[in-house]
Amino acid sequence: MDYDYDVVVIGAGPGGSMAAKTCAEEGLNVLLVEKRQEIGAPVRCAEGISKEGLERFFEIDRKWIAREVSGAIIYSPDGTELKLSSEMAGNEVGFVLERKIFDRDLARMASKAGAEVIVKTTATGMEREKDGLRIRLKRMGEDYEVTAKIVVGADGVESRVGKWAGIDTTVKLGEIESCVQYLMTNIEFDPDFCHFWIGQKYAPGGYVWLFPKGESSANVGIGILPTMTKKTAKWWLDRFVQEYYPDGKIVEFVVGGVPVTGPIDTAVSDNVMLVGDAARHADPITGGGIANAIKGGYFAGKVAKEAVDAENYSKEFLRRYDEMWKNDFGKTLHRNKLLQKKFLKLSDETLDRLIRSIAGYNLEEISVKRLVLELIKKNPKLLWDIRHLFT
Repeated sequence: MDYDYDVVVIGAGPGGSMAAKTCAEEGLNVLLVEKRQEIGAPVRCAEGISKEGLERFFEIDRKWIAREVSGAIIYSPDGTELKLSSEMAGNEVGFVLERKIFDRDLARMASKAGAEVIVKTTATGMEREKDGLRIRLKRMGEDYEVTAKIVVGADGVESRVGKWAGIDTTVKLGEIESCVQYLMTNIEFDPDFCHFWIGQKYAPGGYVWLFPKGESSANVGIGILPTMTKKTAKWWLDRFVQEYYPDGKIVEFVVGGVPVTGPIDTAVSDNVMLVGDAARHADPITGGGIANAIKGGYFAGKVAKEAVDAENYSKEFLRRYDEMWKNDFGKTLHRNKLLQKKFLKLSDETLDRLIRSIAGYNLEEISVKRLVLELIKKNPKLLWDIRHLFT
């Protein structure tokens, strides 16, 4: 059978556009579909990514970067500060992006490589068509269909592609962070650092973040687990803002959910691969997912090429994609899920004690692994049960 496309990618976030770009560069016939009128807007994340996360795949364009930061400062509930260098602070600091520009440029790269990109188009259904798929699309009120050998679902937390394909991406109660973020101006902070406030005092089951966008503007947001508080995320954020930045001006307001399930068993089915939030690739500790989405999109593109060459679109063949993301960042997702479970059980007093135990330590000389081992060394009774995660 002749198909309209080798690959249809649903969703033009970083994961979807990266998948489309990679497929097109490999010579595949690709359609990239975005439901929103404008790629990259509205922004639905804190926009942080490590330098390595970008430099691994792109030559950095400075217009993507709102702010380059040198590290992170973590504040315990009693206000004790812990400074981390960018190398140590995890995969969410280094650059604060301008997602509206970055996402648009990434989709443009996919287009330049040969992908067909359409916006304001929604995928409304998908069904099997011989050894491929028929995808129903709706654009400007008009329904129509296309066929493809492979569909890459990059359609976010509530992925319909995953449901249509029967991939188990179930999010259990207590495994999705409720998030609210303000873009604020007229606030004072150290713009060379991302800032994080942890503990039940600030954000039950999550944390408050401040990601600099300029000298006096920043993304100020919060993620909480609704199972741990009866108040809404907005209530908690408003309380924080009133206390710390009462004179700040809110110029943008976004809400969303971030799945923190840890790695799922598989992100593939016959003819289908999932990337980004659709594949539950957000980090359970930080909630960040841009870097993993980009990597997942790249891996999916490479495997799509192999599948088209082999004329084999079975889930058994596409499990190569599972192997690639699991070998790259799957173990970290698993480890950080276990860490998240551990830290959710700690009281604010215990968090204060942990942060105080290493505050002032020369952290620039050690790695994240060494940092946690140092915490275990200084607090063996508290953290003995997680020592195996770092050995």
